[in-house]
Amino acid sequence: LNPNYGISPAPVAMVSSGDYENSNIATISWTGILNSEPMIIYISVRKSRYTHEIISKNKEFVVNLPDEKLVKQADFCGTKSGKEIDKFEVCKLTKGKSSKVNVPYIEECPISLECKLREIKEYPSHDVFIADVVSVIASEEILDEQGKIDFEKANLITYVGQKYFANNQKVGFRGIGLEK
Repeated sequence: LNPNYGISPAPVAMVSSGDYENSNIATISWTGILNSEPMIIYISVRKSRYTHEIISKNKEFVVNLPDEKLVKQADFCGTKSGKEIDKFEVCKLTKGKSSKVNVPYIEECPISLECKLREIKEYPSHDVFIADVVSVIASEEILDEQGKIDFEKANLITYVGQKYFANNQKVGFRGIGLEK
């Protein structure tokens, strides 16, 4: 059995990096929480990726959590390099002004976590970027009466076995972002 399917489903994160002039989006499913107080998260990025280069240099990024409506854009951003194209432009995504980092967030995503790099752990194929979450942006439509995130309303997508899911329903597959 392929060990990549051992921990499933995995969250889908559209990680924005760079600045407002030269930005990039990479779709990453190897991400999670390391600590709650303070909130520390990680993303695992292949050493050869453009995102790795940008975050290593700028020390900031935003983890944007897409919903079902963004499955094609999320897939596309995971299959094309930002060295050759502007993924914000091609995917018709809006650069939001972050409050604590100099990296745009994706306005269409219901949840965005602004992150400042704490450390990088090196491994053979990927490096793990460990970061402090310094601000959380959430769409008002997904907040409950107490101002907390209602994850059912957020309808976030997950990834397992080359397929995307939202609320336990298949909503796409790897390569859907490349369809005409």
